[in-house]
Amino acid sequence: MSEILGLDSLLAQLTIGLGLALVAGNGFAWWRHRQGRRPAAVSGRFRVGRVAFLMAVGLLMTVWGIASL
Repeated sequence: MSEILGLDSLLAQLTIGLGLALVAGNGFAWWRHRQGRRPAAVSGRFRVGRVAFLMAVGLLMTVWGIASL
């Protein structure tokens, strides 16, 4: 059944997409922080360590998804 629907390939593609979204979103947030811009509704401080960790997780997910294809 999974061969007919291509679920193995679909799961790898979803992993790639989620990983790239993590890298792109956190990279954009880091870039905006370095420019000194922040959203109006945010009151907390920017955590560089968390952004770097999530970008590393996103990169790992992307590589894993590509290797699974």
